[in-house]
Amino acid sequence: MPPGNPMRLGVRAALAEGTVVEGDVEIEGERIARLGVRPPGPAGIAVPGFVDIHVNGFAGVDFVAADPEAYRRAAKALAATGVTAFLPTFVSSPLDAYGEAIATVAGLEGRLAPRALGVHLEGPFLSPGWAGAHDPAHLRDPEPRLARRLCAGPVRMMTLAPELPGALEAIEALTGHGVVVSCGHSDADAAAAHAAFDRGAAAVTHVHNAHRGWRPRDPGLGGVALARPDVTVQAIVDHVHLAPETAYATFLAARGRFCLVTDAIEATGLGPGDYRLGEVAVRVAHGAARLADGTLAGSLVAMDQAVRNLLGMGASLADAVEAAAAVPARLVGRPDLGVLREGGTADVAVLDDDLRVARTVVDGIEAFARG
Repeated sequence: MPPGNPMRLGVRAALAEGTVVEGDVEIEGERIARLGVRPPGPAGIAVPGFVDIHVNGFAGVDFVAADPEAYRRAAKALAATGVTAFLPTFVSSPLDAYGEAIATVAGLEGRLAPRALGVHLEGPFLSPGWAGAHDPAHLRDPEPRLARRLCAGPVRMMTLAPELPGALEAIEALTGHGVVVSCGHSDADAAAAHAAFDRGAAAVTHVHNAHRGWRPRDPGLGGVALARPDVTVQAIVDHVHLAPETAYATFLAARGRFCLVTDAIEATGLGPGDYRLGEVAVRVAHGAARLADGTLAGSLVAMDQAVRNLLGMGASLADAVEAAAAVPARLVGRPDLGVLREGGTADVAVLDDDLRVARTVVDGIEAFARG
C-alpha cells in the first residue's frame, strides 16, 4: 500500500494490546496508522494476526518434503485461519533430509504471506521411549556440534529431550547461537527439567503430551514448566490431545505464558483418509490423526478453531488471542509481531461476530478475504 493511500479494515473495533478499542483500523504501508477511527465499520473486530510456531503441514502439504509452490499453497490456506506468521516444523528425519528442507525455507524469506519465521526442528534429539509419531530409527542422542550444524540458517527453534546424554551441552550450544530450545518427547524428571531450563531452555512442547506424566511426587517436565515463571507452555487445544478441563487448568496456571500451537499436519482442512507426517503413514478418522497402532500423529486443528476452543472453556478474547499471537511471537524473538498497536506491523486478522476469520492482512497486504 503506497504512502498517502491508507486502507481501512471496516471493523467495529480492534483488540489492541489486550484492550478493545472502538472504531475502525487504518493501515498505511506496512504499519498500523490509526486505531479508533470514526466512523466505525459495520461489524467485526480486528485482532493481532496469529503466530503458529508448531505446524508440520497444512491443506495437503507436508513441510519436510514441500517445494516452494507447495509452501505457497499451504500459506494461502493458513491465512484463511488468521495466521500471519508460522514456523514450518520438521519431524525427526534422516540427517541428510534436513539440508534441502531448511534451504527451501531460507529461499522463501520475504516471499510468503503468512511469513515463515524460520524452521522448528522437532527432533531428532528425542527420547525413544516418548517418540510419539516420530520414527525411532531417526532419533539420536544430542551432540553439540551436530546440533549447531542442523540449526544453521533459518532454524529458529528445536525441541529436544533434556535428560538425554549431551542434552545440556546442546542446549547451551543452541541458545548461544540464538536458537530457542523447547523440551519435549522426554522422560525428564523434575531435576532434569530444572537443569534444562536453568541452562537456557525456554519452553515445553505440547504440554501433557509425549512426555513423562505428572504424578503427585514426580511432576516431571510438565509440572516443572507450569511452576516456573520463565517457561512458555505450549498446548494443543483441539479437544483430542487434551481434555477441555486439562487444557483450561493448564491455561489458568500459565496465563501469560500459555502458548497455543496447532501441531497441524498435511491432513488439516481435508477429510478422512491416508496421509503422511514426514516419512510416517497416518490415518485420519473420527476427527483425529493416528498411526496404525493408535498413537496420535499431530493434530487437525487450525489456529482460529483453537482460539474458539479456548474461549469456549472460559478464557477471555484478549487472553485467547494473546495465547495465539503475542506469546508465541515473544518466544521466538519477534515481539514486534502478535500485537496490534499504532505504528506496529500491520499483521491483522479480522474476526466476524461469530469469531470466524473474515479477512487476514500481512504486512499491510490482504492475504485472505472471505467471499
